[in-house]
Amino acid sequence: MRDRFEGLTVFVETVEAGGFAKAGERLALSRSAVGKSVARLEERLGVKLFHRTTRVLTLTEEGQAYYKRCQRALDELHAGEAYLDSGKNEVVGALRISMPVLFGRYCVAPLLIEIARQYPKLELDLRFSDLIVDVVGEGYDLAIRNGPVAEGSGLRMRKLVSQRKVICAAPDYLARKGTPKDISDLAGHDALVYWRNNQLFPWKVRDRDGKLRDCPLNWRLKFDNLEAIVDASVAGMGIGNVPDWLVSAHLQDGRLVTILDDRAPTQLDTYAVWPETEHLPRRLRLVIDTLVERLPASTNSLAANA
Repeated sequence: MRDRFEGLTVFVETVEAGGFAKAGERLALSRSAVGKSVARLEERLGVKLFHRTTRVLTLTEEGQAYYKRCQRALDELHAGEAYLDSGKNEVVGALRISMPVLFGRYCVAPLLIEIARQYPKLELDLRFSDLIVDVVGEGYDLAIRNGPVAEGSGLRMRKLVSQRKVICAAPDYLARKGTPKDISDLAGHDALVYWRNNQLFPWKVRDRDGKLRDCPLNWRLKFDNLEAIVDASVAGMGIGNVPDWLVSAHLQDGRLVTILDDRAPTQLDTYAVWPETEHLPRRLRLVIDTLVERLPASTNSLAANA
């Protein structure tokens, strides 16, 4: 027998979010998956719940009546879950979280510490590593990753923030070597490159036609730590390509300057990743929602005021 509540939560989220795409973001589902879930619910009920156009999604009369009853039913279910989870206002239990070393230390961890201060029954096990961990196999509840995960990996993901990257060098290096005026000029300079697991991380820059392309690079120094690249850049050893929040203080005091500013800056998209599950524990949803809400402003503030 099919679950009579199948699609109910997705339907309510769609109404409250105002569309399939926004509901998908809240539920960590694709827009297509949300639409299919609502369509299956309509087929089972034998009624049309939404009026659909290319730009607007509105409830039918039947949909409005059904939504009010679904909302009351879900409120009761949530109240029961809250009671079992040690009270309405408490967040309890443990979370094991993996994150990149520098971004985690400077951007993510301060927000998680604030959450831990607010909820004294929440336990956090924070692990810092630039290696890609096996989220499921190593028992992580959440991982912060730069770049999306592959489909069919058994993981869910939600975008947290886009980190802006800059190409920069010390003034004395540019005085000795000259300032690159175009992407092709980088081939004649000393690049300070990020290298991990025997793999070079290329520099992506938009050309004058707006197309994203790899920069030509030559190097004799490579690193598996972005902070070391910044140190080498300040020392005049070459040109680095790093997140702006990491070099903000050096840019403000003139120890580093940016180059190729006429090109659209590249972005490093960062995601929350967790094992696929039908129902997120309240503590995990709280952490993810908080990072989605506050991480962009926190990272931008660090970039502006470091």
